[in-house]
Amino acid sequence: MGCLLVLGVCVAQDFPNKPVTLVVPFSTGTGADILSRVLGPKLADQWKVGVVTDNRVGASGVIGTDHVAKSPPNGYTLLVTATAHGTVPALSTKLPYDPIASFAPVILLGTSSFGLVTSAKSGIASFKDFVAQAKKAPGELMYSSPGQGAPQHLAMELLSQEAGIKLLHVPYKGTAGALTDLIGNQIQVSVVALQTASVHINSGNLKLLAQMGNERSSAYDKVPTMKELGLPGAVVESWYGVLAPAGTPASVVAKLNADFNALLLQNDVKAALAKQGMNVAGGKPERLQDVIKSELKLWTRVVDKAGIEKEN
Repeated sequence: MGCLLVLGVCVAQDFPNKPVTLVVPFSTGTGADILSRVLGPKLADQWKVGVVTDNRVGASGVIGTDHVAKSPPNGYTLLVTATAHGTVPALSTKLPYDPIASFAPVILLGTSSFGLVTSAKSGIASFKDFVAQAKKAPGELMYSSPGQGAPQHLAMELLSQEAGIKLLHVPYKGTAGALTDLIGNQIQVSVVALQTASVHINSGNLKLLAQMGNERSSAYDKVPTMKELGLPGAVVESWYGVLAPAGTPASVVAKLNADFNALLLQNDVKAALAKQGMNVAGGKPERLQDVIKSELKLWTRVVDKAGIEKEN
């Protein structure tokens, strides 16, 4: 494979020369899916090959992630993943892949805040009201998540630990069902990525009670953060990145990293991400690797403290 030296890095010149598949291990409308569908067409225009988003849903992202881990390490099958890549291993003693060793990091695409939301029909008026109701009836308020071990599940466990409350977890098979029953008030609260729930928040079907990021999102600058509410330990940000199968040539990874970074600098891409409440990241592959390692440590600690039974 021919390459061009760029800042001392061998970048593949003849890649790609056939269609590329971006595997999203989550359902449509989720943050990773949105990113894939924003960036995919631009990559296709640049590369002059087809770029397809393939949603391989199931097991909180394990099915699609395993598919990429076992794909040929040539750069033509990539994983567009998210925070679940770091949470699911904390809840399983046996995964069909290693979250670090089975992949070559390509790029950290962006980050976003999680938010605590409730149905507009729930009658919960504020974060203070939510905590009061939860303490009044421990284990009765229900919260939804896209599945056992999903980031939303563990983020709510972390929030519960920090706030000193107990809730009832109701896992779903994907984000759509979890949001639908939340909107319908069959479920009272949930932790969601802001970009995933933004359309429902903006329409008034969901009420954003608090943000879990370090700072207020510009899209919801009137809603307080957990730090502002006195819970600095409940700060959680979702992240999105691209991984290739382990063994992918360094020249291909360098090409992918350079091309993704270039797209993230485009004003329309920045605007599209900002509209969804995402912050552009970018940088070298090592940045994504560091995030994954840090997340694995955090969520393992949360799971152990919560006493959540791990799947075998």
